[in-house]
Amino acid sequence: MRRERLLMRYYQAMHDALGPRHWWPARTPFEVCVGAVLTQNTAWKGVEKAIAALHEAGALDPRRLSALPVSRLEELIRPAGYFRLKAARLKNLLDYLEKSCGFDFDALAQRPMEELRRELLAVTGVGPETADCILCYALSKPSFVVDAYTRRILVRHALVPEDIAYGELREFFMDVLPEDTALYNDFHAQLVRVGNRFCKTKQPACGECPLGAFLA
Repeated sequence: MRRERLLMRYYQAMHDALGPRHWWPARTPFEVCVGAVLTQNTAWKGVEKAIAALHEAGALDPRRLSALPVSRLEELIRPAGYFRLKAARLKNLLDYLEKSCGFDFDALAQRPMEELRRELLAVTGVGPETADCILCYALSKPSFVVDAYTRRILVRHALVPEDIAYGELREFFMDVLPEDTALYNDFHAQLVRVGNRFCKTKQPACGECPLGAFLA
């Protein structure tokens, strides 16, 4: 209970200062899946450009994207970086989505979360963070997403060790918080905003940060 109260105090401080984040910015569950792959090891600005290029090309539909030649896909997603690698990873994810549900996201969302998570992690190029983004933001499953911002904030607040594994960091939240997809969604989004705006790698703005008081 102590950790739950502390985490909820952190969340409330961020929510009060920044408001609801309304994350993930996507038109469809499929767009979330595409964005989850494109955002690997890159800034969101590049992802936005790649998503815009796919949308302009009429390719943000699973069947159209599946039919797109790899060379054309690479060209469209170039702004997201590592475009050859990510094109291959997108194709792998598309294969899984077609085989598992025929691109029917409503049907996919009816299946148990842990089963889906195991299947997603078996897709080449889909790691834990990408899988949890798809589960939480595309399929509305209560799977907490953790990332580099989450790690940096919690380490600086001496809540977790620096070398904590992804699974342990995810469980740090999921072991105590209510199983609430909306809470997981906004909590992660708040941490991303704080990490990006205040808890920078160099010269963190702790005095301006909504979580600065917790360091006192």
